[in-house]
Amino acid sequence: MSTDQAVKEITTSMENLPASTQEQVEQVVDPWNVQGAIVDGKQLAIDYDRLIEQFGTRKIDEEVLQRMEKLTGRKPHVFLRRGLFFSHRELGRILDRFEQKKPFYLYTGRGPSSDSMHLGHMIPFMFCKYLQEVFDCPVVIQLTDDEKFLFKPHLKLEECIKFSRQNAKDIIAVGYNPDKTFIFSNLLHVGGEFYHNVVRISRCITYSQSKSTFGFNESDNIGKSHFVAIQAAPSFSNTFPAIFGARSDIPCLIPCAIDQDPYFRLTRDVAHKLKYPKPALIHAKFFPALQGPGTKMSASIDSSAIFMTDTAAQVKNKINRHAYSGGGATLELHREHGGNPDEDVPFQYLSFFLDNDEEINEIEKSYRAGTLSTGDLKKRCIDVLQQFVGDFQARKAAVSDEILDHFMTPRSMGVDLSSK
Repeated sequence: MSTDQAVKEITTSMENLPASTQEQVEQVVDPWNVQGAIVDGKQLAIDYDRLIEQFGTRKIDEEVLQRMEKLTGRKPHVFLRRGLFFSHRELGRILDRFEQKKPFYLYTGRGPSSDSMHLGHMIPFMFCKYLQEVFDCPVVIQLTDDEKFLFKPHLKLEECIKFSRQNAKDIIAVGYNPDKTFIFSNLLHVGGEFYHNVVRISRCITYSQSKSTFGFNESDNIGKSHFVAIQAAPSFSNTFPAIFGARSDIPCLIPCAIDQDPYFRLTRDVAHKLKYPKPALIHAKFFPALQGPGTKMSASIDSSAIFMTDTAAQVKNKINRHAYSGGGATLELHREHGGNPDEDVPFQYLSFFLDNDEEINEIEKSYRAGTLSTGDLKKRCIDVLQQFVGDFQARKAAVSDEILDHFMTPRSMGVDLSSK
């Protein structure tokens, strides 16, 4: 179900309730649905502090940021400085290993359901590239084309494989180190040691656990409940013998959106049973759909997203026509009362893609004061996104099939396996 469809169903169901029960519908965050709470008929932004409490994660605080800067010698990424990556599980353990010069790796993924990724998909990959640079470590990137086939009945298997290769080119265009990045399609790669771990994991997870974690029911195909084992397997180093040999004790750090955390809560439970190190995680906030901060971009709804294939004219048109504004209803009201950048989608996009801290702080201050108009804010957002998308498209055009095949070939990545 798309985000917009989910929100529409919730809103419709609210209209049929007595007035006394229309005051609030709880926010929903899981691997397939994301929408903020609805209070008095208005959808609110996602409450991330509540998610930290609900999921049992830890907030990324100033102490963590200072330690990262000290260890890496690099200013924290803009996503960290602005709290866009906001939560973690055992990040400190990974920083300990980096300080001790012990090996670890990064693991992230993409579920390819269309030819093109959108801006929201870029966030974990941009951040993972930064982590690869500052930690100088391997990255494994899972393309869950099997998941998309299982969860989207309209997709053919051949389409999923084609989408995974196209999305792999998008990922390569982010700028990963070709000597330390392995991208793989589940439908083409799973076998050998990888599958050995899949079945080890499968034996540790009951159907009732999978069902209760993800809400599956008797009408769901059995592949859905089993998929958690496939997504968990890259968390363990002996899944990749070409990179880590038979070592099963090398941990990973997983950058992902917070809605993916349920998969890895189960994975961490399994790790304990298998005597593997638990994966550490670092969680991102959602990249909002054009329609508002209580949703996330959807690849299946063109008007909700800026796609990496969009032209400069399409980017401009989508921001001007569809981007939810936190400004006043009229210019006069805006000047009198100011705008709300916390609800304004163009401002939210700038907070992800405008690296200049002084400029973003001035934009926020001026918008709240009403001296910066909604039109001018949208114009700045359009300029930044057109530049970002245009630069990306130029890099992707240079990704040949030969380069793609290199990234998707299992190989050694020069990991020092002598340290424990």
